[in-house]
Amino acid sequence: MRRKVINQAVIRAILNLEAYVNLKKIGRNVLLAICDCDLLGRTLREGKIVFHVKEEFYNGGKVSVEEAVSMIQNSTIVNLVGKNCVEKAISKGHVHPEAVIEINGVPHAQIVKL
Repeated sequence: MRRKVINQAVIRAILNLEAYVNLKKIGRNVLLAICDCDLLGRTLREGKIVFHVKEEFYNGGKVSVEEAVSMIQNSTIVNLVGKNCVEKAISKGHVHPEAVIEINGVPHAQIVKL
């Protein structure tokens, strides 16, 4: 039963296009971490790359993907992982498509504003 409940939650998150966001002020920088809901807690591996989608880094709350990407405007460092949030950031002009890498088929992008 537990597995079915988890799967239903993942399906709802995908259909609603929700993301986890975490916003932190570090010195003069504003760090924004965004991940698609279905990736939280997962570890992505490809070749020598091991990428942990850690709850303590990404989970500051759940919002719509649209709202998450709108937060990029006021952030100086942004870390995005997941198809929904990366594609939305590309469509809004925050990320160039050629700046995206894929780790085990999952898109990942970073933004640093100087």
